[in-house]
Amino acid sequence: MAKPKILLVDDEKKIKETLKIVLENEGYEVQTASNGVEALNLLEDEYFDVTLTDNRMPEMNGLELMREISKSDIKTAVIFITAYADIKDAVEAIKLGAYNYLEKNFTTEELLSVIKEALEKQKMIEKNNILKKKLKNHSPFHGIVGESKKIKEIKNLICKIADSKASVLLMGESGTGKELFARAIHQCSQRRNKPFVAINCAALPQTLLESELFGYEKGAFTGALKQKKGKFELANGGTLFLDEIGEMNLETQSKLLRVLQEKEYERVGGLKPIKVDIRVVAATNVDLKEAIKQGRFREDLYYRINVIPIEIPPLRERKEDIPILAEYFLKMFNREYDKSIDLISMEVLDIFMEYEWRGNARELKNIIESAVAVASPDDKILGPQHLQAHFVNTKRKNSNEIKDGMSLAEIEKQYIYNTLKKVNWNKSKAAKILNINRQTLYNKIKSLNIKK
Repeated sequence: MAKPKILLVDDEKKIKETLKIVLENEGYEVQTASNGVEALNLLEDEYFDVTLTDNRMPEMNGLELMREISKSDIKTAVIFITAYADIKDAVEAIKLGAYNYLEKNFTTEELLSVIKEALEKQKMIEKNNILKKKLKNHSPFHGIVGESKKIKEIKNLICKIADSKASVLLMGESGTGKELFARAIHQCSQRRNKPFVAINCAALPQTLLESELFGYEKGAFTGALKQKKGKFELANGGTLFLDEIGEMNLETQSKLLRVLQEKEYERVGGLKPIKVDIRVVAATNVDLKEAIKQGRFREDLYYRINVIPIEIPPLRERKEDIPILAEYFLKMFNREYDKSIDLISMEVLDIFMEYEWRGNARELKNIIESAVAVASPDDKILGPQHLQAHFVNTKRKNSNEIKDGMSLAEIEKQYIYNTLKKVNWNKSKAAKILNINRQTLYNKIKSLNIKK
């Protein structure tokens, strides 16, 4: 188990050396710094559970160090050491987020006691952060990003039908995130603690699809050296997601229909019926009604899986979600590629809003990943220079809707309106893109009579 790390900050060498020996004897790993500047450099480079700092030091005192810590992402419990005359500074440090303070001439017992309490608090904060992260990642709609009317309607519908046993058919183009919606149905339901099992019916040769769905007995065919459970068995009690169900052949469709009707099936090569309790969510990017006319899809199966139909809109039909999605993907790939890009330029948002997005959200995700990957570590704004060539060369349609003959006030009004619209009327984001403060933006919205 790793030793707790303590940073000891004091310009008096003897005091620093004495405290270091005391703390190391208690089993702590200790590093030292002679002033706030030196301490800040260490804190920015590595994690310390506790920072024990004197107040009166050259270059940067303890209170100034606390101010810098409070403005940063540094996570450390600060214990402030102060003389009686500096109690006001200690109180100010507490207001800035310091854990506690000690007056000089403290005893060893007092020091160790307050350090122990600070470490316990750090552990509690860490546990809470882990819990918050888990709760966030386990949100039923995790990954479904958007505030458009259509997305809100689908989320509301999912909440209403989640506990139903009825089969759901998700229809939408490739890249619209159908599996995310299938997972949301499962997470919103009472089956959430049971398995969610997904299979792409188009990704497997049809000869193997049946074995994957129903499993097989040992010796059922050449190479079947042992019994294998199928997706139906693995999903028992939970949800089975059949992606691209339109690619399933008629023979497998017939067997699937029987499972849905009888709630039982046999493994390939097996004779014993296996009872199963599952909720089926299917998805397709093809017109199943047309497939029925062409004899490629069973009509009776269609009505079995299409009890609750949900149509996922393509990205071009919910363009107001594009800036929100783009920012979501930017944060995702900033973490993955260790970049720190703050925002997406207005020019790039213009390009995104005019693009057709035939690959939908998946295409936008890939474009953002590519742009972040090629950006330099110092880049703070995602610009056209980071995009793939075909995006930069996208023909503009009515760029910003600013036309010849407009007055300067009209151009300003239109540009601010366009900016607000592209960030879903988030005034903080709009002000950042326009490089003005929020109050100035509010004043301009009022004076130019800009309405949503």
